[in-house]
Amino acid sequence: MASLYEVLGISVGASCVEIKAAYRKLARTYHPDVVGMNQKEKSANQFMMIHSAYSTLSDPEKRAQYDREIYRHRRSGNMVSMSARNQTFSYAASGRKWETDQCW
Repeated sequence: MASLYEVLGISVGASCVEIKAAYRKLARTYHPDVVGMNQKEKSANQFMMIHSAYSTLSDPEKRAQYDREIYRHRRSGNMVSMSARNQTFSYAASGRKWETDQCW
């Protein structure tokens, strides 16, 4: 399973501006409203992964926590289970909005 950095195609040391630029570029490509009808489901899943990565990496506190978990799990050799645990896409149930300017 890809890390959140890999989902956005950025390096671990990426700046807030780089995170936002990568998110916007990918969102324009994978948003379900801009793809063909035959690609909607696959695109929606990809877009949710992209948004989840942006949501975590654009918030300094969430990013620091994620980075600590990556470091801890890489040292223990358990990267796969950590990635699976962080890939929760239940935004509708949590009441979250699609935010694009979370980066402080």
